[in-house]
Amino acid sequence: MHWLFLLLALAALVLALTTTSVALALLSLLAAGVLAVVWLLQMLSARVGGAARDEIQILSPEELRRLSERTRGTDQGRGTDTPPRES
Repeated sequence: MHWLFLLLALAALVLALTTTSVALALLSLLAAGVLAVVWLLQMLSARVGGAARDEIQILSPEELRRLSERTRGTDQGRGTDTPPRES
Protein backbone atom coordinates (compact mmCIF):
# COMPACT_ATOMS: atom_id res chain seq x y z
CA MET A 1 0.00 0.00 0.00
CA HIS A 2 2.85 2.40 0.79
CA TRP A 3 4.16 2.08 -2.79
CA LEU A 4 0.95 3.69 -4.00
CA PHE A 5 1.93 6.90 -2.19
CA LEU A 6 5.31 6.87 -3.93
CA LEU A 7 3.68 6.46 -7.34
CA LEU A 8 1.25 9.28 -6.60
CA ALA A 9 4.13 11.50 -5.46
CA LEU A 10 6.01 10.80 -8.68
CA ALA A 11 2.89 11.51 -10.74
CA ALA A 12 2.42 14.82 -8.93
CA LEU A 13 6.05 15.70 -9.56
CA VAL A 14 5.72 14.93 -13.27
CA LEU A 15 2.58 17.06 -13.38
CA ALA A 16 4.43 19.93 -11.68
CA LEU A 17 7.27 19.75 -14.19
CA THR A 18 5.07 19.55 -17.29
CA THR A 19 2.34 22.09 -16.50
CA THR A 20 2.39 25.68 -17.71
CA SER A 21 0.26 27.01 -14.86
CA VAL A 22 2.21 28.33 -11.89
CA ALA A 23 -0.63 27.69 -9.43
CA LEU A 24 -1.02 24.08 -10.58
CA ALA A 25 2.75 23.58 -10.43
CA LEU A 26 2.92 24.84 -6.84
CA LEU A 27 -0.08 22.75 -5.82
CA SER A 28 1.33 19.60 -7.38
CA LEU A 29 4.78 20.22 -5.84
CA LEU A 30 3.14 20.55 -2.45
CA ALA A 31 1.17 17.36 -3.07
CA ALA A 32 4.33 15.56 -4.18
CA GLY A 33 6.13 16.58 -1.00
CA VAL A 34 3.28 15.55 1.26
CA LEU A 35 2.85 12.23 -0.54
CA ALA A 36 6.59 11.54 -0.30
CA VAL A 37 6.52 12.12 3.46
CA VAL A 38 3.45 9.89 3.83
CA TRP A 39 5.20 7.21 1.76
CA LEU A 40 8.27 7.37 3.98
CA LEU A 41 6.23 7.12 7.18
CA GLN A 42 4.18 4.22 5.83
CA MET A 43 7.31 2.39 4.71
CA LEU A 44 8.95 2.82 8.12
CA SER A 45 5.75 1.74 9.86
CA ALA A 46 5.59 -1.43 7.78
CA ARG A 47 9.24 -2.15 8.49
CA VAL A 48 8.86 -1.72 12.25
CA GLY A 49 5.63 -3.72 12.28
CA GLY A 50 7.32 -6.58 10.47
CA ALA A 51 10.15 -6.70 13.00
CA ALA A 52 7.89 -6.82 16.06
CA ARG A 53 8.18 -9.82 18.36
CA ASP A 54 5.52 -12.46 18.28
CA GLU A 55 3.34 -12.65 21.39
CA ILE A 56 3.85 -16.41 21.52
CA GLN A 57 7.52 -15.88 22.39
CA ILE A 58 6.64 -13.95 25.55
CA LEU A 59 7.05 -15.97 28.74
CA SER A 60 3.99 -17.06 30.66
CA PRO A 61 3.63 -16.23 34.37
CA GLU A 62 4.33 -19.88 35.25
CA GLU A 63 7.61 -19.84 33.30
CA LEU A 64 8.61 -16.55 34.93
CA ARG A 65 7.95 -18.04 38.37
CA ARG A 66 10.08 -21.12 37.56
CA LEU A 67 12.93 -18.96 36.28
CA SER A 68 12.87 -16.75 39.36
CA GLU A 69 12.85 -19.80 41.64
CA ARG A 70 15.82 -21.23 39.76
CA THR A 71 17.81 -18.00 40.06
CA ARG A 72 16.91 -17.66 43.73
CA GLY A 73 18.08 -21.24 44.22
CA THR A 74 21.46 -20.53 42.66
CA ASP A 75 21.88 -17.38 44.77
CA GLN A 76 21.07 -19.27 47.97
CA GLY A 77 23.33 -22.17 47.00
CA ARG A 78 26.48 -20.02 46.94
CA GLY A 79 27.07 -19.95 50.66
CA THR A 80 28.65 -17.24 52.77
CA ASP A 81 32.27 -18.46 52.63
CA THR A 82 32.80 -17.32 49.04
CA PRO A 83 33.72 -13.64 48.79
CA PRO A 84 31.71 -11.46 46.44
CA ARG A 85 33.27 -10.65 43.11
CA GLU A 86 35.07 -7.36 42.77
CA SER A 87 34.57 -5.30 39.63
